[in-house]
Amino acid sequence: MPSPFTTQLLDITTGSHETVTDLTEACARFLRAAADGRDGLLNVFVPHATAGVAVIETGAGSDDDLLAALRTLLPADDRWHHRHGTPGHGRDHVLPALVPPHATLPVVAGRLELGTWQSVCLVDTNVDNPRRQVRLSFLG
Repeated sequence: MPSPFTTQLLDITTGSHETVTDLTEACARFLRAAADGRDGLLNVFVPHATAGVAVIETGAGSDDDLLAALRTLLPADDRWHHRHGTPGHGRDHVLPALVPPHATLPVVAGRLELGTWQSVCLVDTNVDNPRRQVRLSFLG
């Protein structure tokens, strides 16, 4: 019988620009091995102070709209008290308050239960850190 708890760390390169990276297929691959057809929960966690996890539509412009909204809410200017790094970097440390660093999602019969247009995404506005880790954990 497979373990009731399995975890895996993904290494993601986000580059030197703001990005929304679709993790849905990586989650599906992980669940094929970890869930083995069982029901349970998938937790997606980003162990970084300047990135988050969102469940949104991608490919139809919503990912770009999210980044545009974040630029409006969290402008990259000198208003932030946290001042190291690229100008405006303090906003990146506020991001996880709006886009949390985790999501817990249902798994049914070994498959992620998302709505038709939903994707699991890493949201990263920190242009100073081009490499991220994402921890996928299955409990079932």
